[in-house]
Parts: sequence; C-alpha cells; structure tokens
Amino acid sequence: MAKVLVIGAGGVSSVCVHKMAMNPGIFSDIHLASRTLAKCDAIAASVKERTGVDVATYQVDAEDVPALTALIRQIGPKLVVNLALPYQDLPIMDACLEAGVDYLDTANYEPKDEAKFEYKWQWAYQDKFREKGLMALLGSGFDPGVTSVFAMWLKKHKLKTIRLLDILDCNGGDHGQAFATNFNPEINIREVTAPARHWAGGEWVETPAMSIRQSFDFEGVGPKNIYLMYHEELESLAKFLPELERGRFWMTFGDAYITHLTVLQNVGMTRIDPVMYNGQEIIPLQFLAAVLPKPETLGPTTKGKTNIGDIATGEALDGSGEKTFYIYNICDHEDAFHETGNQAISYTTGVPAMIGAAMMLTGAWRGEGVFNMEQMDPDPFMAMLNTQGLPWQVKELAGPVEF
Repeated sequence: MAKVLVIGAGGVSSVCVHKMAMNPGIFSDIHLASRTLAKCDAIAASVKERTGVDVATYQVDAEDVPALTALIRQIGPKLVVNLALPYQDLPIMDACLEAGVDYLDTANYEPKDEAKFEYKWQWAYQDKFREKGLMALLGSGFDPGVTSVFAMWLKKHKLKTIRLLDILDCNGGDHGQAFATNFNPEINIREVTAPARHWAGGEWVETPAMSIRQSFDFEGVGPKNIYLMYHEELESLAKFLPELERGRFWMTFGDAYITHLTVLQNVGMTRIDPVMYNGQEIIPLQFLAAVLPKPETLGPTTKGKTNIGDIATGEALDGSGEKTFYIYNICDHEDAFHETGNQAISYTTGVPAMIGAAMMLTGAWRGEGVFNMEQMDPDPFMAMLNTQGLPWQVKELAGPVEF
C-alpha cells in the first residue's frame, strides 16, 4: 500500500521493521537507513529469513540534513519513521520538511549537552508542517505513546474527566547480566539520573532523582519497587487533559541496578560533559554506553514479563460518581524474542511505532501540523494493539492508588 523509510537500526527499529514486514497490506515497500550499514543489513537479513520480505538498506548520518534530504528524495517514501536517537529528531524533521514527507517518532527531542527533554522544540514546528500540508506524529512508542492512548481511551469510554493519573512501567525481566540497560544506554541513564518531576495542582513539582520509592504488585510479575521519575508524556497529558490535578510516572528498578548506577554516578561515568583522555575529548557516558552490553543483544537471555499501564481516577461517564480504572499490557520477553528476535522492551516500543505509522498511512489518523498521540482517536490504535502482539485489558479498582 505504501513505501516507508525507517531511520535507526537498534532493537526498536528491528521490531518495527519486522512488524511492518508482517503487515504487507499496509507496508508494501520498506527501506531502512542508519549510520551503520551493517546493522541495517543484519535487520534486513532477519526480516527476510522470518517473513520472506526484502528490506532495502542505506547508510546515512541522520544529523546531516542535506544528505538525509537527498536520500528521502531518492527513495520517495510516504512516511519517514524516526527510530534514531532523540538528539536527531530536529534534523530529521528538517529533512522531512525539505523533502515534503510526513514524519513519526517515538521519543521527544533532547539536546546532546543537557539531560533535558521536552516538547517545546518540536511543538515549535507546528506552523512549518501545517503550511506544507504535512503531518508529524510525536511519541508513538509505549511510554510515551500507548500510555497516552490508554488515557484517552479511558476518557472516551469510561471517564468524563481524569483527575488523577499514574503511569506504571514495570520490567520484570532478567537478562542475566551484572548491569545492562534494556534500551539505548546513553538515553536510559540520562533519563534515570535526571531530577524527577510530576504534575500537581497546575504546576511541576521537582524532586531529586530516584528519591521517592513505593511498592506495587504487578500482575504477571509480582511486587516490585517503583521510583518516581519524569517522563515526557506527562507534559503532553497535562496539556491535553486540562482537568488533570495530578500526573505521575513510575518505573521499576532492581536493587542491583540502583547500586551499579550509584557507583557509576559517584565515579563520574554518567557525566555528559567532555573530558580530556589521551589528548582527545570523550563523553564519559558515551564511553560507558560503548562498553555496556548492547540492548539488541539481550533478547536470547532475557526471561520474564513487562507490565505497563495507566491507573486513572475521575468522574464516570455513566454518572455513577468517581471511579478508578487500571488499563495495562503484559508482554513476555521470550514471546517477543521468538517473534522478532528482540526482547520485550524493544518490542513494546517497536510495535506501537509500526501501529502509529499504520494509522497515518491508512488515513485513520490525519492532520496537518505537529500532533501528539492524545489528539488522535484512540479506538483504531487500540484495536491494532490487540491484533499485533500487545493485547490490553482494563479493570475497575476500588479507588485511586494509596501512595
């Protein structure tokens, strides 16, 4: 049905391209590009072996706007799916504007020299995309992405308003490594070590990183420690749910992870400013990322499940008073690996990237300008989650979370 160009060749990209190949009625011609051609070729070989579909591969520096623009024009896709690093969002958006092609990503922009991510840089592209008649869809992963769609589905079908919202992200998997991150190490560690922020009473409340801990019993996983963090969907949810009184994001971390990360911070290995080593500048965090296990290599050894979802409290649509609903997905690491050769963290981001692309290519979601997931009809996206490997369930709780 449509030609698509995917940029980036990590685990999320691998999942997304595999799932695109499994939906040839939507993705009839798949192209894959990254800075490292060998990674693209490895994904293409796996896709060919598993599905019989050919994927064309290319080498490109996503931060080189003229080169990327030329590649987009050469391929002529209907959509560019950005699964590269968040630092590269703006140059890829610039190339899409120059080439006249729609854009999709899974994570919002953050500058290289500051561990701060927010939507202001990409929201500033609203007029540029609208004036060219193009659509940019931001944050079509799981969180952000599915968690925002979950909230809007609840608001459409269960709740007239959402007063309280907690997003809970649990990875109950074990990869057998002493220390490894389940997605890009540089992004993961920057995210975890940044100050926590949550939305309360119409403003942002900041607390030290990893300083607020609770416990939650996750279905399919069991009790886990969860830590209050900042995550980008809180910003867009606060914007598109104006009635929201409190919005929080929680993520699970094991004690061993916290211990390793604390030591790495204490010795300066998580720094993002350059230091001199043997006469040349290096970024300690980038060096650390280079020596840690690659997330895309963890699939064969990772066992267990993820459980990610929203707990929302508000006025019920049926007029029965205030109610609380929990909507979530459970994903099995081994099942994800069997299907795509990747563990569930990559799977739970790569599948929604494919679904978001499908929404745009089929016309289920259309618009001119820059859009977040909350602005779209949740129903067709939710329907595809159920058929593409991320089935969800919803249950009514006795009341809001007690923490």
